This record gives sequence, structure tokens and C-alpha cells, in this order.
Amino acid sequence: QVQLVESGGGLVQAGGSLRLSCTASGRTFSSHAGGWFRQAPGKEREFVAALSWIADSTYYADSAKGRFTISRDNAKNTVYLQMNRLQPEDTAVYYCASSPQYYSADYASLTTYDYWGQGTQVTVSS
Repeated sequence: QVQLVESGGGLVQAGGSLRLSCTASGRTFSSHAGGWFRQAPGKEREFVAALSWIADSTYYADSAKGRFTISRDNAKNTVYLQMNRLQPEDTAVYYCASSPQYYSADYASLTTYDYWGQGTQVTVSS
């Protein structure tokens, strides 16, 4: 059974930073892609960032480029999302996801992932 547990959310002022963590059990991020998505109230879940297990390729939504960084610690089987220069529009529940061992995939698509964490709330005040 695969489980993903997120942590690191919270309340931060605009311009501040947070680092989200996603620790997996039952699957290793070193051989499966990890992704971060977010869902704001009344909106659909949207892609934020992904890290492929092949060549450690990274992918970012336009809204995340230059501000967010996705990374992985294989020893801890954990994927991180470092978020800098946060803005009120970044307020959302952030979800971690893991995909099957694809050699090529659309990592921005929700349907690429088969396991999801429970989500962690990020609130950015103005």
C-alpha cells in the first residue's frame, strides 16, 4: 500500500517562504515521479511542479517558475517543494502525488498520478 504524507504548510505573509515535504511509503521516489498540485476554494486542482525519476527532470507551471523549486532526498524518500516569494494567489491546499513508473508522461496531468496525499493548507496573507 502506497501512502504519501505531506507536511510544511501554514500561514505566511506575502513575500515569505515555505517548504513542503512529501514522504512516501510503499513506493520510492527514486524510481517514480513525484508531483505537486494545488486546489484553491472553488477552483479545480492544478499542476504546480513535478520531478521525473528519469534524469531528475523538473517541470513547473508558469505560475511556479522562478519562485518554486521541486527536489528529492532519496535517503528520506521525500519530495520537497520550496516556495519563495509567496503571494496571496498561492493560497490553496497543496497535494503531493506519485505516478507509476512511466518512461514518458505528461506530468502536468492529474491522470498521470495514481497515489495522492491528503493535502496541506498554505495560506498567504497580504
